[in-house]
Amino acid sequence: MPTHVIENDPADERGTLLAFLDAQRGGLRRSVLGLTEEQAALKPSASTLSLGGLLKHAIGAERSWLAMARGTAPEISHEEAMKQFESGFVLTDDESLAGLLATWEELAVETERFIRALPTLERTFPLPAAPWFPKDASVSMRWLLLHLIEELARHAGHADVIRESLDGRTAFELVAEERGD
Repeated sequence: MPTHVIENDPADERGTLLAFLDAQRGGLRRSVLGLTEEQAALKPSASTLSLGGLLKHAIGAERSWLAMARGTAPEISHEEAMKQFESGFVLTDDESLAGLLATWEELAVETERFIRALPTLERTFPLPAAPWFPKDASVSMRWLLLHLIEELARHAGHADVIRESLDGRTAFELVAEERGD
């Protein structure tokens, strides 16, 4: 899994954006490398974030944005959206790191298949009514990819800090371990 994306074909904007998205997924995936379920649930800083919770949130965010882009997202109230957001950072007893990682791998394939099948990244979809979105706003598929990259990059940074707080392991060490160096 690359940590730095090299643009092989400048004309393949879609491929480049998908590669950046996958690189950010990799940062989050690596953050749980070699951890137990208990370690992944720990909150070693002033934040309420755990690595398992960040992983679950990232998967939920990607799934939700993909559903919005497809037009298959259910309409929910602001209160329900906030409940889902808050619970989206907490692992339940029936959730595991291995299960989350497998789910995300399947979702990544689904996201890539959807994006590659689009005739253009200019295609737009409406944002749902929510206090944090402008009224009647629409965004493009390009915006969707850039937003997912932004979202995952933010949380990959959080994950780096949390992981280092847990056991002192840095992102560079985890990359080397993943590569077998």
